[in-house]
Amino acid sequence: MELNTHAEGSALVVVVTGRMDAVTAQAFVDRLREELARGALRVVVDCAGLEYVSSAGLRGILTIYKELNHKGGTQAYCALREQVREVFDVSGFASIIPIHDTREAALTALA
Repeated sequence: MELNTHAEGSALVVVVTGRMDAVTAQAFVDRLREELARGALRVVVDCAGLEYVSSAGLRGILTIYKELNHKGGTQAYCALREQVREVFDVSGFASIIPIHDTREAALTALA
């Protein structure tokens, strides 16, 4: 898994590529915790390049979701591939975390 972050307006955009699984999920959590510690409160996770997410990946996503909410922040996920979207739907994450078709829509929703 590869993570790239950059600011777009007042939001932090996290671009995730590869697989988020038992091997890589902790790197996602660690990187996002670093960004939250730096003050990121509005986060868009762009999943256009995310090929797979496992239960360990979902735990990492939920961990960051809870920590960001605790700090009063907001987040949205965008551009989920069909397989990843299905995992979000079946697990119930789609009813918890806002999901948008495009990065632009996610950024607008957080504005």
